[in-house]
Amino acid sequence: MTVEPLEPAEPEVLVPAADSEEAAAREWLENVYQGDHVRQLSVRSIVTGMLIGGVMSISNLYVGLKTGWGLGVTITACIVAYAVFKALEAIVPRYRNDPFTVLENYTMSSAASAAAYMSSAGLVSALPALYMATGRQLLWWEIMSWLGAVSVLGVFMAIPLKRQLINIDKLPFPSGIATAETLKSMHTAGDEAMDKARSLMWAAVGGAVLAFWRDAWASVCLWAGNITGAAQAARGGKFLANLAFPGEFPLFPGGLGHKLLKNLTIGFEGSLIMIAAGAIMGIRVGVSLLIGAAIYYGVLAPILISREIVEPGYRSIVGWTLWPATAMMVTSGLLAFAFRWRTVLRAFSGLGAMFGSKPRGDDALAHVEVPGSWFVVGTLVSGTACVLLGHFCFGITWWMGILAVLVTFVLSIVAARATGETDVTPVGAMGKITQLMYGFIAPTSITTNLMTASITAGASAHSADLLTDLKSGYLLGGNPRKQTISQLFGVLAGTLVCVPVYLIVAQPSKLGTEELPAPAAKVWQGVAEMIAQTFGGDQRQPDANVPGSKPAPASAPSIPSKAQTPQLSAEPAKPAAKEKKTLNQSAMIAMAIGAVIGILLTLAEEFSPPGARKWIPSVTGLGIAGVIPAFNSISMFLGALVAWVLSKVSPAMAEKYVVPVSSGLIAGESLMAVAILLWQEAPGLYTELHHFVSALF
Repeated sequence: MTVEPLEPAEPEVLVPAADSEEAAAREWLENVYQGDHVRQLSVRSIVTGMLIGGVMSISNLYVGLKTGWGLGVTITACIVAYAVFKALEAIVPRYRNDPFTVLENYTMSSAASAAAYMSSAGLVSALPALYMATGRQLLWWEIMSWLGAVSVLGVFMAIPLKRQLINIDKLPFPSGIATAETLKSMHTAGDEAMDKARSLMWAAVGGAVLAFWRDAWASVCLWAGNITGAAQAARGGKFLANLAFPGEFPLFPGGLGHKLLKNLTIGFEGSLIMIAAGAIMGIRVGVSLLIGAAIYYGVLAPILISREIVEPGYRSIVGWTLWPATAMMVTSGLLAFAFRWRTVLRAFSGLGAMFGSKPRGDDALAHVEVPGSWFVVGTLVSGTACVLLGHFCFGITWWMGILAVLVTFVLSIVAARATGETDVTPVGAMGKITQLMYGFIAPTSITTNLMTASITAGASAHSADLLTDLKSGYLLGGNPRKQTISQLFGVLAGTLVCVPVYLIVAQPSKLGTEELPAPAAKVWQGVAEMIAQTFGGDQRQPDANVPGSKPAPASAPSIPSKAQTPQLSAEPAKPAAKEKKTLNQSAMIAMAIGAVIGILLTLAEEFSPPGARKWIPSVTGLGIAGVIPAFNSISMFLGALVAWVLSKVSPAMAEKYVVPVSSGLIAGESLMAVAILLWQEAPGLYTELHHFVSALF
């Protein structure tokens, strides 16, 4: 799920209102289009977009592995770029005489969003799920190649959809409208934009300081105290080290609070990331997270521990709560998608319009729109790359890979139209459809299930992202060819920056722990294993034809089956078998209940009056609460509560500052946390790099 700022009213731009498609195109060219005489695709716009997007991709990766959410970065990137170039104009005459144009800014934002959404191509879902389910750890070149091929495939699949969905159907793409409106207001009266930029920057500094104080302060103080060799300095260093910001806060003082935090994860984390993320998500999701945490960790977990079904601690508890949470989100997502059958029908009915008409010699937009040859060549090359990489890296049969690419194109059309109509890209539902399909085709291969679904999810996400950006360009009068090129540069930046950071941050020992819950990956893993049991009789095995495969790590939660014997106590063999049956039955019952709850809440949301929907719990919030520690859900609720109260007390202030300040806190703290981790891992990275260079030469 991608959380974007609330969209403002549609900007007052001239939109074609003619009867025929050709007349509408000419009217747009005459009254809106300015891509030929206003600078758009420039070196500075591309470089700025790649830099900002690369930085934000690190933040999105970290937050995605912590919360399962991806945070929208497009408007944030626009504000940051505007502030940077305004500052340069004040001190550099060259920039003062050649200011950063609104079209350059929107082109920059397209590259930035493509880079920042690289985590959606599999870094927070399919790839960590592959490790947790099979133990397979991918090499850097495998990840880069795979993500690059999947993301580029999504970019080129958006090309034939643009004219139909944006020019002809005029779908709103609300985030695209919001970006266009923001850019117009910034470049006409930029005082408010500068205020937002300053608040974002100060919040980022505050988040970075907190992360340093919590994660690095003690080490730095001890190092500074010991470097002189003097006993007094060492004592001073130890004293200062004790002043580090705590990493956790028990809900209650004393032993009770620490016991609840250790055994049930009930308390608070010494972090502002979750609070800031909750402020962006909104009060409905925040309350749903709190309710879910109370049910999973406050009610169910103590019962499960008392009956010795699970052990105290996050890993053991989430190994059980994962199943009702996953079932709830899967049934809800698929049912909600089914209710959008009209969207699906329109998507397929528009397929003939996209490819049925031959280009006419008098096509007014021929020199502006992306030519069909780009789609044919780009899709053929990137699709072939997906098939080959899937076969040689993951053991996916070649015909299954081709089928996955073809299905991805069809589902990308549906996802793009859903994004245009509702501003929500159903990436999860698209991935689950592919997983279900391959549950029939290859029921015992978890690797095939996960990686074919990652093609669908990753390509759909990038396709919808480009179309949202193209909507902004359509309203601002930009050139879609230039914007498509900028999107490809963004994919390059995201791949080069995000993959090395992922390899360092997503350490196998941390995946699936309180420190790095990877909730989206747990859901993907859960669905794959659930399908393997349902369709394949749970005849799961490491994919022997895949290089590097090995049994799943013991810490990775897996669906209980008759072949598993949980080692929860030193009971004799016969009682242990009885306990195994209890675990299996309880998990299956919980999954059924979760599925029913997901269906009922989705039906209630679909058929309830509009005013009553805000009182219906969010299925996403309830589900995610079951795969992250309780202290994360509590923190996100607090952030949502603060933002909601502020919106009631001062709506103008909330609208102006909630998103920039929250985005700044998330970016500052996550980037500093990653920087500290890189510093801690520097010796090992140097050794690995030395071995790599030695092997080459």
